[in-house]
Amino acid sequence: MYHPDLIRHPDSCPALVLNADYTPLSYYPLSVWPWQTAVKALFLERVDVVSYYEREVRSPSARLKLPSVIALKQYVKPSQFPAFTRFNLFLRDKFSCQYCGSHRDLTFDHVIPRAQGGRTPQQAAMPLYLQPIRPTSWQLQEHGRRFPPNYLHDTWRDWLYWDVELLA
Repeated sequence: MYHPDLIRHPDSCPALVLNADYTPLSYYPLSVWPWQTAVKALFLERVDVVSYYEREVRSPSARLKLPSVIALKQYVKPSQFPAFTRFNLFLRDKFSCQYCGSHRDLTFDHVIPRAQGGRTPQQAAMPLYLQPIRPTSWQLQEHGRRFPPNYLHDTWRDWLYWDVELLA
């Protein structure tokens, strides 16, 4: 029987990583491991396999279906406050400029040096839409759910969107 997973290259078979409580470790960026890391964790008995791809890898003496969803055996407590990174800053601001609202060509601010003919946001009367805050991991997770990744395997959907409102 033909299945799209059968022609998939193993490198395009990442495993969605769930915490021990079966919730995603993170939504954005989505917590996924390459197939090699997932298989290694499986053999080291650090994860339980929740779902498999149809794709197999083989050795001379064994065949193994690649895991598509795995759950850690030990719970990992998320940090309360994420690292201050460029990506987390943009995620906090929902990938929009806090001065003009644009979603393109994001920078930390609109300051253009005077030597290049620019003005500061204050000189241009561009107030911030929102006052900056130090986001919690929970707030970034909530924002991340609004920006789904480009690739979602069918076996992942039950684990990523279990907390969204169902349509009647």
